[in-house]
Amino acid sequence: MRTTYSLWVLVAALLTSAASFAADVRDVRLWRAPDNTRIVFDLSRPAQYQVFELNNPERLVVDIQQTTLNKLPSDLDFSNTPVSRMRHGVRNGNDLRVVFDLSQQVKVRSFMLAASGELHDRLVIDFHDKESQQSRTIKKAVDITSDRRPVMIAIDAGHGGEDPGAIGPGRLYEKHVVLEISKELQRLFNSTKGYKAELVRTGDYYVGLAQRRNIARKMQADLFVSVHADAFKNAKASGSSVYALSQRGATSASAAFLARSENDSDLVGGVSLADKDDVLAGVLTDLSMTASLDASLKVGTNVLGEMGQMSKLHSKRVEQAAFAVLKSPDIPSILVETGFISNPGEAKNLATPWYRAKMARAIFNGIDSHFRRSPPPDTYLAALKRGEIKPREYTIATGDTLSEIAARFDVSVAQLQRENKLAHTQIRVGQTLKIPES
Repeated sequence: MRTTYSLWVLVAALLTSAASFAADVRDVRLWRAPDNTRIVFDLSRPAQYQVFELNNPERLVVDIQQTTLNKLPSDLDFSNTPVSRMRHGVRNGNDLRVVFDLSQQVKVRSFMLAASGELHDRLVIDFHDKESQQSRTIKKAVDITSDRRPVMIAIDAGHGGEDPGAIGPGRLYEKHVVLEISKELQRLFNSTKGYKAELVRTGDYYVGLAQRRNIARKMQADLFVSVHADAFKNAKASGSSVYALSQRGATSASAAFLARSENDSDLVGGVSLADKDDVLAGVLTDLSMTASLDASLKVGTNVLGEMGQMSKLHSKRVEQAAFAVLKSPDIPSILVETGFISNPGEAKNLATPWYRAKMARAIFNGIDSHFRRSPPPDTYLAALKRGEIKPREYTIATGDTLSEIAARFDVSVAQLQRENKLAHTQIRVGQTLKIPES
């Protein structure tokens, strides 16, 4: 009896030990990007796994060792993805097998991410579309290289998808705030003759820091603008700021802190540690980088001046640090902090559409004033500055209002005010207005 009892104790101990080393799937999340679908398994601990594909019909099988999954989330939406269905079951008694039924051929990439901050260990499965929608977007942006082309602006909304960015009071996510500001900024540029703006991130998904730069390069961007609303250790920290790349070190302790925080986004957002950034190995001292940095500081100073008219500034100069997202040797690049989402007062402002629109307007005005003074030579704005293009004019008659004139010429009141440097909508008879292109 004693021997039998001891045997059962040993078996129970082994089962308990095995259970303690097993992983649980705590959640499954799905993110859709223009050219890929990402599925993330939240795990209670790291686990070994293997992935293989089956054909006729197309399937992807994922085996995760010593792992259990009780129930799939009910809110997984596979519409507009190459995954038609997801199934799971037990394999070899202790392993989890997940099968993805696919509606089309895909290129699969998978990797584990270690726990970071509030996020657990994660298994990431990326389904890359064979025909990239992102490529079509970029082609559309590049097919503008004719005479008097528009100035191309790449607008990068920070974070996204697995990476929420900073989180403010009331669970206000930085990734949502900056995407809304970026969309409004894009609208302002695309409604102004002489500009073309594209979003690097168009929805709630993550784009790696190096990939953000590459997308801007494929757009043939004249400027890269990364929009953020970060947090700081001290909730009292406040104010807007503008940053450029530094080749020699940060210009302040806060700039260094922010750069470290932003550069960690790939670990949170889901970029394989095997993805090495080899773009800048020996490029940072190149003359093209020097020229880009000079332009970055100039446009950043203009943006800072405009932001200072509507919000408190955290720093009255363009700060510099080693931001990975700004390391494009051939594109002037700035990072705009629209405020500290960790500050209750600024978070309250950033949560409102009117304040986000006002912030987007300030960023636009700063960039616009720079390119009006220093346009790329082959652009519409350069031809306008050289006098090769004559703007339309209208002399105000009795009974005219600015809104009626705007409607007559199919432009906005804001465009008329900006073109004529009008601080208000009051006009006088006999006054001549420049009419911008619609």
